[in-house]
Amino acid sequence: MGRTQHSATCPLTTPDRRQRVAHVRREALREYLASALWALPSCAVVLALIAGASLSSVQIDKTSPLAVLLFQGTSDDARNLLVSIASTMVTVIALVLGLTVVALQLASTQFSPRLLRNFLRDIPNQLTLSAFVATFAYSTAGLYTVGIAGGQRIEEYPRLAVSGALMLLFVSMVMLVFFVHHLSHSIQVGQVMKGVEAATLKVIEQSFVHGDPGLPMPDVPPGATALTAPESGYVQAFHVGPFVSALAERGLEARMVPMVGRHVVAGAPIAWVWDATDRSRRPFTPDAPAQLRRALVQSVRIGYERTLEQDVAFGIRQLADVASKALSPAINDPYTANQAVDHLGTILAALTLREHGPRAVTDAQGTIRRHIPARDFAYLLDLALGQVRRYGSNEPRVVRALLRVCRDLAWFGDAAHRAVLRQSVQTLMSDVARLVAQPADRDPLLEEGAAVLDLLNKTEGTPGTS
Repeated sequence: MGRTQHSATCPLTTPDRRQRVAHVRREALREYLASALWALPSCAVVLALIAGASLSSVQIDKTSPLAVLLFQGTSDDARNLLVSIASTMVTVIALVLGLTVVALQLASTQFSPRLLRNFLRDIPNQLTLSAFVATFAYSTAGLYTVGIAGGQRIEEYPRLAVSGALMLLFVSMVMLVFFVHHLSHSIQVGQVMKGVEAATLKVIEQSFVHGDPGLPMPDVPPGATALTAPESGYVQAFHVGPFVSALAERGLEARMVPMVGRHVVAGAPIAWVWDATDRSRRPFTPDAPAQLRRALVQSVRIGYERTLEQDVAFGIRQLADVASKALSPAINDPYTANQAVDHLGTILAALTLREHGPRAVTDAQGTIRRHIPARDFAYLLDLALGQVRRYGSNEPRVVRALLRVCRDLAWFGDAAHRAVLRQSVQTLMSDVARLVAQPADRDPLLEEGAAVLDLLNKTEGTPGTS
């Protein structure tokens, strides 16, 4: 299939440095709030209180046609209703949180602990909890005004606001049924893997930056200065703008040490910086390293866990973990492993249409300022299929799934990708010949592997495959 060629040298064209820094901070905040289970319920509580205060100030005349839709009881009936709704919501919230914890535990033990973040980011779960918390806050806040004034019982109360509590109660009951339906589907292994596949393909489509496997990373000159990591954690995202601008202002060049998804230790070098015109001397003024470190902090986001924001390998790792756990002696579920391999095949097909490798980022004048390492296709293929091969090469069903993926991938990418696939199939056949004892199982697998290798050889130079 055809593939668009992209240069690994990426120009930086955004003019306003402050806008870039603000964008980086907003992006980091959005990424954090997306997985914060408290954020959406907190907003729902605020909105519920505002809605309650607004409805309490609305008076509808008894002669109005809308009056028949309002709560018709006394003030004591209204207070009892609000108390009942609030106590019911406490029970329902406890139930929802309990079911959520069970789902998280199941996902961690049966699939992979790296999938917990996906459940926390699940919008239906957050919306359901928000509806219940909002109903509780709305009903509880109403107890301050309904039927009470100046410490004395009164008969007048905001009937429209009480009717709103009834409406929220019905909405919460509908959300409860929906939540049970959604939760029962979301913990199914097929749904879990489909979600990971969709999220990873979205990263490939929106965040993947083409590299160049033939682009050499420059050697660090003797006079280079190390910029150290401000904290320990995983590199979650690279934003080239702020750091490249700081480098261009001083005529410097930099090489990043870690890739996205790698762990760094506080105080270890995260980037090396040197003079772009004279690599043998240290060009910095006394305050330059501190300024560069501030720009680097704005350019490289480090967190306590890996995220899927720019890290395609993390999505592959999640599916490979599901397959590996399914092949463990404690579970022994080859079919689940085969399903994971099928989803990995879809991701790998998308990756073969892109160039992998390091990239060089230029400033607005076209001068290279920053070198960023990246994973190549061989690494990603081994990450996806290598672990499954090592755990499942003695199971014919798993071997056939791996061969099926390699056969499908033969029609994507170019000669370099097919060379990597060929090496993977040869390694798999070597494991089969060594580990599968029965000839009745081994010989058909070797024949199928030979057919895949023959297909990889035949597709060399075939129109539409490169």
